[in-house]
Amino acid sequence: MNVKVGEELPDLVKHPTTRQLVQYAGAQGDFYEIHYDQEYAHSVALPGVILHGLLKAAFLGQLVTDWLGDRGTLKTFEVSYRGVDVPAHPYRCRGRVTRVAGNEVELEVWGEDETGKRTTVGTATVGLPD
Repeated sequence: MNVKVGEELPDLVKHPTTRQLVQYAGAQGDFYEIHYDQEYAHSVALPGVILHGLLKAAFLGQLVTDWLGDRGTLKTFEVSYRGVDVPAHPYRCRGRVTRVAGNEVELEVWGEDETGKRTTVGTATVGLPD
């Protein structure tokens, strides 16, 4: 795999739904009302129900593993949340190569709302075969 600094990963656009949030809550066990109860979300000054942070992290993890395929191994992955995202609006996952050191590649990854604001930012390190 020939990888160069500055190379961009193919965008991954997700279209989360409130139903998906309910399913994710059940699978993960996170039943905080801000993820499925519109009235409650509004009562705590949110625009409505919001995506789970870990679901956004999973989307970014999918971005990296889709790009990597079976050509290497995901070694590290971390994200930080900088804003809220809501269902029924696209969530665009993006990334780029920031460092190549032998078989180790560092990536910058981020999720954007429909205005292009980075609401989740992170990094990943992948190992490539010899």
